[in-house]
Amino acid sequence: MTANNDPTVRRRRLGAELRRLRMASGLTGTQVAAHLLISQAKVSHMETGRRAVSPRDVRDLCKLYGVADRNVVDFLIELARESVRQGWWHAYGDIPHSVYIDLETEAASIRTYESMVVPALLQTPAYAAAVIEETIPLITVEEAAARLKVRLRRQHRIYDPARPLRLGVVLDESALRRVVGSREIMREQLEHLHTLSTEPHITVEVLPHSAGAHPGLTGQFSLLEFPTSRQTVVYLERFTNGLCLERPADVRQYHALYARMQNQTLSPGHTRHFITEAIKLYPSGC
Repeated sequence: MTANNDPTVRRRRLGAELRRLRMASGLTGTQVAAHLLISQAKVSHMETGRRAVSPRDVRDLCKLYGVADRNVVDFLIELARESVRQGWWHAYGDIPHSVYIDLETEAASIRTYESMVVPALLQTPAYAAAVIEETIPLITVEEAAARLKVRLRRQHRIYDPARPLRLGVVLDESALRRVVGSREIMREQLEHLHTLSTEPHITVEVLPHSAGAHPGLTGQFSLLEFPTSRQTVVYLERFTNGLCLERPADVRQYHALYARMQNQTLSPGHTRHFITEAIKLYPSGC
């Protein structure tokens, strides 16, 4: 599944609302399709967010479902209009993982595990530039610059006082040991990571090598939760795209995986001490 084929957060929310209204009306997807002279697949795709829903579709569905509250209808129509608007990142061209950026922008909390590098939201500009340039073999100078701008703008999310993002990070010790860019860049990055780890809405926990084998050896992942929904989305990042998992069984597995790793991490306080010791590996002027 490529990222570009995944639904946006607003389309997911709209689809969930339409499904809830349909079920409350007692109609099946087959019955809705017959009433509106559309395919059952279209009904299903609208409810899962795989297909954009027009304001006219919303009006027709609300009428069929007997929705009398005009405020509800107007809200859903506005959600339909917003769901087709492009996010700010589209101004920077074809940016990979745009679905994840959309999820990240709307999320109320993110819990993420990284094994190799410091997470993008906590990277310094120099470290981010080095990660982009050194891990993407065919990238051009222009593409690297665009990706860096997007990455740094994404970081505004953790400083937004109107919508503070609760961020939990489990970070493998390898990310502190691997030199990215240069030793000077690593020192700056670890000092930055230490500072951010003291923020009340950011939790950083290091998984030391001494913990041995752990479930995170299967790779990086993120758990995202949203302010208007109880649903959790699991995002698995790949080199050129990503995969969203929403099935309850999958989400439960990753909740358990994250909890298991947290049982093996250093506490936030001990993590800060661990980072302080790691900083000494990169003395100033080395």
